[in-house]
Amino acid sequence: MRTSLKNCKRIVIKVGTSTLMYPNGNINLRTIEKLAMVLSDLSNEGKEVVLVSSGAIGVGCHKLQLATRPTTIPEQQAIAAVGQSELMHIYSKFFGEYGHTVGQILLTRDVIDYPVSRKNVINTFNKLLENEIVPIVNENDTVAIEEIEHLTKFGDNDRLSAIVAEVIQADLLIMLSDIDGFYDSNPNENPESTMFTEINQITPELQALAGGKGSEFGTGGMLTKLAAAERVLKNGGKMVLTNGNNPGAIFNIMNGDSIGTLFAAKDLVKGETKR
Repeated sequence: MRTSLKNCKRIVIKVGTSTLMYPNGNINLRTIEKLAMVLSDLSNEGKEVVLVSSGAIGVGCHKLQLATRPTTIPEQQAIAAVGQSELMHIYSKFFGEYGHTVGQILLTRDVIDYPVSRKNVINTFNKLLENEIVPIVNENDTVAIEEIEHLTKFGDNDRLSAIVAEVIQADLLIMLSDIDGFYDSNPNENPESTMFTEINQITPELQALAGGKGSEFGTGGMLTKLAAAERVLKNGGKMVLTNGNNPGAIFNIMNGDSIGTLFAAKDLVKGETKR
């Protein structure tokens, strides 16, 4: 199954806030630069690369010198507006150093749900990829809200990345997190915990093993990653969950090495891609 990853052409990479930010709230420029280099080289190789990036609020907090993430929606949306522009500036700088142009795509859930706007989103992705421009996707935090009759929020970027992979018919989703893969218990608390190398279906037992919320500046946790994996599996795709502290591991994943946890249905034909 791992060897089939070599044949994946259209790849979505999701990076979480914990990978982009240090625990002290500062921006991890070294990791971001490595990520830009890896994705640029994959594009040079002929892969179609899409980056789903969290971090707008975390970067905004850093820009505005805030020690903690605000709790009110208006505050978070204002900080996201500051952080998103700063985050794109950083990405544009690093990708530009490796000869690649990036394009920003900000999404809300209603855009994906309506057929006409969904088609326009797909057309935008395809045109950017056709021109070897790296789409960088985030939820439009400045306008996304969640009310009883007006649902525009994806909820988290783990789910967003799975939806993007579905919409653009990606062959593979690589989710970069602050953990090496999916474990049978919390490895930070249990040194005897064991990592799953491959998962073929999401079961209630696996969901029971998942913990809660992630880092202080992020919103995700293992439950959201399992939900994303479940969506990917239902759509016949593949997903790898691995640690984002070494973006170079993406090369190993694409080479078929046993890195992180692979989520893939057993009945997928070796070497098969969806498109």
